Amino acid sequence: MTLRIPDDLAPSIRAAAAAAGMSVNAYVVRAARRAATLDAAKQLAALGLGDDLAGEGDTL
Repeated sequence: MTLRIPDDLAPSIRAAAAAAGMSVNAYVVRAARRAATLDAAKQLAALGLGDDLAGEGDTL
């Protein structure tokens, strides 16, 4: 997969990854995973399924 980062965003991603003690790749993967998880949670909430899953031990 090729990811194109805008030139004005790349320095802040590099700095944030360094501050987190991570490689740029690991940092971007973590950010993508968090976004995908949040999107899935929003979809479940829109379907009204969030209440059915409450208390099952998983938190976002």
